[in-house]
Amino acid sequence: MAEYEQASSGMAIEVNSIVKRFGDKEAVRGLSFSVSKGERVALLGPNGAGKSTTLKVIAGLLKPEEGEARLGGYLPNQLEAKRMLGYLPEDATPYMSLSVRENLEYIGAIRGTENLRDRVNYLFDLLDLGQYQRTKTNNLSRGNRQKLALALAMVHNPSVIVMDEPLNYLDIPTQERVIDSLMEMKASFLVSTHIMSIAERLTEKVIIISNGQTVWTGDIQDLRKFGDPKEPVEKIVARMMRSVS
Repeated sequence: MAEYEQASSGMAIEVNSIVKRFGDKEAVRGLSFSVSKGERVALLGPNGAGKSTTLKVIAGLLKPEEGEARLGGYLPNQLEAKRMLGYLPEDATPYMSLSVRENLEYIGAIRGTENLRDRVNYLFDLLDLGQYQRTKTNNLSRGNRQKLALALAMVHNPSVIVMDEPLNYLDIPTQERVIDSLMEMKASFLVSTHIMSIAERLTEKVIIISNGQTVWTGDIQDLRKFGDPKEPVEKIVARMMRSVS
C-alpha cells in the first residue's frame, strides 16, 4: 500500500535530500526539489553545480550516498519509472554498432511503444533522419547523433522527460521542429541548459542550483523582478549564482 500511495502522489519528479560524492568531492549536497505532473522546469546553474549529476540520479544511472529520487512515486530502477521516463544525457551515446532504425526499434520495443513503426517513421520525418535510417550510429555526424538521441528519448511518448542540453549540435531548423514537438507533448519536463532563451521557450519554472544546493526556485517571470526591467534575465541569473559561489 505504501508503494501505491507513493506512486499516486501527483509528483512527476521528487528529489529528496540527495547527496552524491565522487571521492572527496561532494557534487550534490542535500538537494531537494519536485516537479509536479504536467510542469515544465529548467534546472540552471554554473559549470560544476551538480546539474548533470542530479539528472543522472533521477534517471537511475547514479546512486546517491544519501537521499533518493522518485519518478511518479517510483524509484528510478523500478520498471514503472523506466517506462515513464525519457532521458537525454548531455553527451548521449546510442548503440554505436546498430543502425539508426535498429536503435529506435530496439529501445521502442523494450519501452513497450504502441504502433512502434509509425512512431519511428514520425521521428524520422521530425528530425530529418529518414535518409540515415540504415546508417550505423558510429558513422553519423555529431548533429545527427544528437537527433537520434532525442528520438530515443521521445520514441515511447514518455510522461516524464529529463534532458541535459537538448539542442546541442542541432541546426536552427531542427531546433525549431524539436521545440514545437516537445511543446505539443503532454509530459512533465526537467531541462538542464546554459541557454536562457531555451529555458524560456521550453519551461515556465526555474530551479537554480550552485555548489550542489538550491539557490532559488520560482517562475521565470518572477526572476525579472530581481533586476531592472530592461536587464537581460541572464545577468540576473548570473548574479544570483555568484552570490552563493
